[in-house]
Amino acid sequence: MHDIRLIRENPESFDAALARRGLEPQSGVILALDTARRAVATKMQEAQNRRNEASKAIGAAMAKGDKDTAEALKAEVAELKNFLPAWEQEDRELSAELQDALSRIPNLPHEDVPHGEDEADNVEVSRWGTPRSFSFTPKEHADIGPALGLDFETGAAISGARFTFLRGQMARLQRAIGQFMIDHQTSVNGYTECNTPVLVRDEAMYGTDKLPKFAEDSFRTTDGRWLIPTSEVSLTSSVMGQLLDDAVLPIRMTALTLCFRSEAGAAGKDTRGFIRQHQFEKCELVSVTRPEESEAEHERMTAAAGSILQALELPYRKVLLCTGDMGFGAQKTYDLEVWLPGQDTYREISSCSNTGAFRARRMNTRYRPTGEKAKPEFVHTLNGSGLAVGRTLVAILENYQQEDGSVDIPAALVPYMGGITRLTPA
Repeated sequence: MHDIRLIRENPESFDAALARRGLEPQSGVILALDTARRAVATKMQEAQNRRNEASKAIGAAMAKGDKDTAEALKAEVAELKNFLPAWEQEDRELSAELQDALSRIPNLPHEDVPHGEDEADNVEVSRWGTPRSFSFTPKEHADIGPALGLDFETGAAISGARFTFLRGQMARLQRAIGQFMIDHQTSVNGYTECNTPVLVRDEAMYGTDKLPKFAEDSFRTTDGRWLIPTSEVSLTSSVMGQLLDDAVLPIRMTALTLCFRSEAGAAGKDTRGFIRQHQFEKCELVSVTRPEESEAEHERMTAAAGSILQALELPYRKVLLCTGDMGFGAQKTYDLEVWLPGQDTYREISSCSNTGAFRARRMNTRYRPTGEKAKPEFVHTLNGSGLAVGRTLVAILENYQQEDGSVDIPAALVPYMGGITRLTPA
């Protein structure tokens, strides 16, 4: 959510920042609504003040025996009472319209974010690891997986497209990956493990900018709750509406949960395999920080996500997203892209974003800085994947595959696999 005062003070700068995202100017519409709302609010306040003054004057006129003046004042008060409900309703409608308009405008990009139209304009920052050289032509995970327990047909028969049934050693590998991630993020990177609801209310989805713009991308239950698209929703919302003490910051949380996405905006993408599912597991990272610390926290979070890939010895690259490829709520985003030899390319496995005060303003989450005269300020919030479990499984299958169809287990996961060091075809 944007600060209306900043738009009033510098509409040209606001529109210029939106132009970097490829959007038309919005300040004119916003300020027109704001002007109309403020005019009604002023009119309403003046009427309320005059009603209070007239009500007091009635008593004074009656005390003097001036019935004519008292009656005139009574008539004026009655007329004001008749007008006020309509003005109050107009004020509510304009306020709601302004709020809705503001809530549909994406975050403004940080000055460091490169200008661009789509993923082709993203900027590679660094690489880690060297892709393995194969003595045979490596296969994609969708060709390796079925013999190892990745059952696409049963998943589709039970639930439809973009659902997969995991069996035996493959199911155990999925569990091992998730357990390793949550253990690593807590013990090595200092995040606090949380167990969150996967059903949330409108307020939680709105505060994390999933509503109103992206309602079609999520699943809603019959009682009006939402299945979380990622636990960033429930983790970030855990501080919703709070005034935090400065001493508790930064807050760093992690959760391993099921996630659910309708993928309405991804029709036709990755329909084959385990890359893009309606139901998946993810180890999520969320930080709540002081504004001046959020950029450093962003780098820290991205490194924490990358440390999983390093522990699993999976080559990856770090990419700074351009303005045209960045998410709605982000002001700056790094993607980590893991090497998939079967596809002969890097694919996204983590996205770490600094949203600044954008979500905090929607959630009304502030903190009180130290100092007697310090006023409450909005916190900054960040979120990232640390990592997506299914995509990590895909990366392991492709990077650790053998010519006979077996797949070696990364050393870091062997303790979680009960000593199993290789998946073998059934």
